[in-house]
Amino acid sequence: MFKGNRIPIIAFLLGIVLLLVYASIFVVNEREQAIVLRFGEIQDVKTEPGLYFKAPLAFVGFDTVQIIEDRLLRLDLVDQPPVQVSGGRFYEVDAFLTFQITDARRFREQVSGDLNSAAQRLRTRFDAALRRVYGLRGFEAALSAERTEMMAEVRDLLRPDAQQLGLTIQDVRIVRTDLTAEVSQQTFDRMTAERLAEAERIRARGRENAQRIRAVADRQVVEIVSEARRESEILRGEGDAERNRVFADAFTRDPDFFEFYRSMIAYQRALAQQEGGDTTMVLSPNSEFFEFFENAQGTTPVAPEPDQAGR
Repeated sequence: MFKGNRIPIIAFLLGIVLLLVYASIFVVNEREQAIVLRFGEIQDVKTEPGLYFKAPLAFVGFDTVQIIEDRLLRLDLVDQPPVQVSGGRFYEVDAFLTFQITDARRFREQVSGDLNSAAQRLRTRFDAALRRVYGLRGFEAALSAERTEMMAEVRDLLRPDAQQLGLTIQDVRIVRTDLTAEVSQQTFDRMTAERLAEAERIRARGRENAQRIRAVADRQVVEIVSEARRESEILRGEGDAERNRVFADAFTRDPDFFEFYRSMIAYQRALAQQEGGDTTMVLSPNSEFFEFFENAQGTTPVAPEPDQAGR
């Protein structure tokens, strides 16, 4: 009967032993690191994954374990107040950074191992670093090759403060740099005015070139027409000279024929039917103009004598 009463006691003691063993074991995986605390003081930091032991009875102040992230973490900076750049204008900037807890002991000492507290302090310094970097440059810098340099400057400004928290800044990225609504409208109006002014300058240059081309063309037309008239006058003079020479030669060869020819031309011109009616001329029959109307020899034919009947 005594042996039967020992079995519950043994089971109870065995349960206590198992509970103490379970309370003395903790596991750290590859994405975590652990801080072992004894009465609130840091006793050890476990950064390698594995199975570890600690003193049990955490509820009475013995060893406790605080799990700390060992992954690469991201902090986004969005919906912040507009950032002022060089020149006084304001722009909306979104960015993010990646960081890692590399000094768990300092992280525990500075923010009690609270990731949210660390993120809040880091966000404040991140915003200040962005404003400082943008304040030294204009808006166009964030859209140019200087963007990479700006991100590196922000990262370097953050690293000393982050190290005080036990953090290491791995990278900083600027996601968006946009004009505010007010500045966007002002920029749009300014760009519109610049484009309109540029268009007017192009039109003015076009009108100037057109006038210059027209002036050159008009001068060439005048020169070509003048040259053509000069050549035509020369050719006309040469033709008249040749005609006069031919006429003179014809006159010397046969003056009577030449006189007859000139009279025929005169008849043709004088008796040609005028537009709108017949040609009427009142001249004496004995006029020299009708010299060749009488006969080919230029003499008036003798009229026949009337017969006895008076015919």
